[in-house]
Amino acid sequence: MDRELAPELIRRSRTKTYTVALVTVAVVGAAIFFFRNLLKTSVDASRIRTATAEVGPVENSFNATGEVIPAYEQIITSPIRASIRRVLLTPGTQVRPGQAILDLDKSLTIIDFEKMQDQLALKRNSIEQLRMKLNKNLFDAEADDQIKSLNINRLKAELEDTRRLQKVGGRTQEDVTRAENNLRIAELEKKKLENDLTYNRQSMSASLKETTLQAQIEEKNLKELDHKLKQANILTDRPGVLTWVNENIGSAVNEGEMLAKLADLGSFRIEGSCSDIYADQVKTGLPVIIKVNETNLRGTITQVKPAVKNGVVQFVVQLDDNRHASLRPNMKVEVFIVTSQTAKAVRVANGPAFKGKKLQYVYVLNEKGVAQRREVQTGLSNFDFIEIRSGIQPGEKVIITDLSEYEHLQEITINNDTK
Repeated sequence: MDRELAPELIRRSRTKTYTVALVTVAVVGAAIFFFRNLLKTSVDASRIRTATAEVGPVENSFNATGEVIPAYEQIITSPIRASIRRVLLTPGTQVRPGQAILDLDKSLTIIDFEKMQDQLALKRNSIEQLRMKLNKNLFDAEADDQIKSLNINRLKAELEDTRRLQKVGGRTQEDVTRAENNLRIAELEKKKLENDLTYNRQSMSASLKETTLQAQIEEKNLKELDHKLKQANILTDRPGVLTWVNENIGSAVNEGEMLAKLADLGSFRIEGSCSDIYADQVKTGLPVIIKVNETNLRGTITQVKPAVKNGVVQFVVQLDDNRHASLRPNMKVEVFIVTSQTAKAVRVANGPAFKGKKLQYVYVLNEKGVAQRREVQTGLSNFDFIEIRSGIQPGEKVIITDLSEYEHLQEITINNDTK
């Protein structure tokens, strides 16, 4: 005798049946969609972009970033320790040579200047005192030398008298020996005086020279401080625009601390940077293309920074037209560094169809509106053009839209209907 099934078993069986049915429908739908796309051999003309192959120059380049900065920017620093008393010009002001930017309180430096003047006066006075003292010592030594010469002459005369008296018996040999010794001692003393005199003359010259040099150093320091005091007026020395000014009135500034920035906004240069994977390719003298909005400007790399920071190589670009109307301070621009170029090549406008491979397939559109797959060999490339070394002839139309989803097809019909 049959028994009725439990409701839970009936519900579970129905759920399983529905799940299997849904999965089957989804698989069948996906298969139909796949085979439909696989069999699809036409593309609407509105979906594609074409470019005609032509002969012209192609430059190989890689991307970098850049920032427009003034070609000339002067940083004005404080020449002395001072404090800001008044701000006379504000950022953004157009200035002429000779205009005052800031008024500094120079009282502490003026006190130092006066102190150095007093020290120099003392040094010059000590030089005079030293010269007088040395002259006196020199005079005394010369006088002693003259006295010693007279004494030697006297001792020579006494020695002659003693020898003469010895011959007649009036003096003994001991008297003669004593007179000779006295003369020899006097002559040695004279040599010592002459050596002291020579030393004194040389010492006097050296001492005066040393003291005079010290005075000259202090005099130069005084002139340097006087020059710094004159520079502390903080005047502009050329026309330009003030881009920054220290406006903290009353704040103390040390020597060398920045007070203002003055830029010439009439001409610009580019500070660029790129990944260090291109470090061996970035060289001074390479041509550069700067893309400013829709304008391309040419330039040359004039400096490559020696250090790599955070995986970035930095360089400076001198523009051929550094006064172009499109340039603005601190503007971010695209930079394309040209590493090689060819003057005459078959080229096509660059587009998504080109994947960066040397050998690849593209579609070429014939007169019947059919796109035929063709293998091409590419060469140099940049953001505008790519060189075609083989596979395409000048005048042929190349589809530059990415059609990789149709890459299994040898031909694609381009549908020109506009429904």
